[in-house]
Amino acid sequence: MAFLCATALQAEIVYKVIDLGTLGGHYSFASSINDAGQIVGDATHEPRLADHYPTLFDATGAGNNIALGDYGGSYCINNAGQIVGVAEHNYGPRHATLFDTTGAGNNIDLGTLGGDLSDAHSINDAGQIVGWAETSKYLPHATLFDRTGAGNNIDLGTLGGDWSEGLSINDSGQIVGWAQNSQGDHRATLFDPTGAGNNIDLGTLGGDSSEAVSINDAGQIVGYATNTQWDEYTQWQHRATLFDHTGAGNNIDLNTLIDPASGWTLRYANDINNSGWIVVSGRNPQGEYHAFLLVPKPPCLYRLAGDLSDDCRVDFADLAVMAANWLVDCAAVPTDPACVPK
Repeated sequence: MAFLCATALQAEIVYKVIDLGTLGGHYSFASSINDAGQIVGDATHEPRLADHYPTLFDATGAGNNIALGDYGGSYCINNAGQIVGVAEHNYGPRHATLFDTTGAGNNIDLGTLGGDLSDAHSINDAGQIVGWAETSKYLPHATLFDRTGAGNNIDLGTLGGDWSEGLSINDSGQIVGWAQNSQGDHRATLFDPTGAGNNIDLGTLGGDSSEAVSINDAGQIVGYATNTQWDEYTQWQHRATLFDHTGAGNNIDLNTLIDPASGWTLRYANDINNSGWIVVSGRNPQGEYHAFLLVPKPPCLYRLAGDLSDDCRVDFADLAVMAANWLVDCAAVPTDPACVPK
């Protein structure tokens, strides 16, 4: 036991990590993954390393990534191949747009909430679209758009502050994003899709800010949250996060679910599909900012005595769990963090 206590304790390894690479440059960002495992985002390539190009990533990590067009930013594609984003219309302000995928230019301007600007971030398989739009007071609010372009858009409100933004909608119509609370903090939010304002603050990892970027059809929510540790680039560390959808605050830092010896730091979780695959961005062991794919390990189908981590084998990870909980008495001290009710 002395040996076990001297050994660094490691969390169970739940995901394997696949580096999705770039287009030849040093940066990539994955923004969306559909149920077929197709991943889109943007990446840099030679010779113009500063330019980001829409990219279809090779999910195997073999590097056969495809540049989808000229310089561009974020967008979303659903399982039906519908694409939403933002575009200028008649040389006017940039508006949320449902694109004509044939390239014939019959794009639909989704309008605003009475202001000048808007942007669409997500479309579900039913064709429901969310993003943000300016109100008549020129405040950006999370918005459920009228996909016909007739302008019957729904203002989803905030958490008591001025701003909000809808970032993802699942096939059940659940919407997540972020909103300002009454203190002006930027918080991950599960929105009331009716616009009645019964929005849920999803909390953080101990810091002040968070953002919910994606929700799958099972209601799993990912994004980022800050913790209480100092970061040299930002005031608090941004950590890729799996959120507790109830708002009770039982959020999980995804860095605790990968092998800590890998050297990867997962900063932002950008999308989760219905298989639980998560695309994230962060730094690899060489310090480069890359897109990553987290693939859940399949569950063990056998009951093995001593297999505390449920990975079909008894190893040091199981011994580490034993060491971490050695002599914990849940009957005597039920409030101990290790004591989880059955």
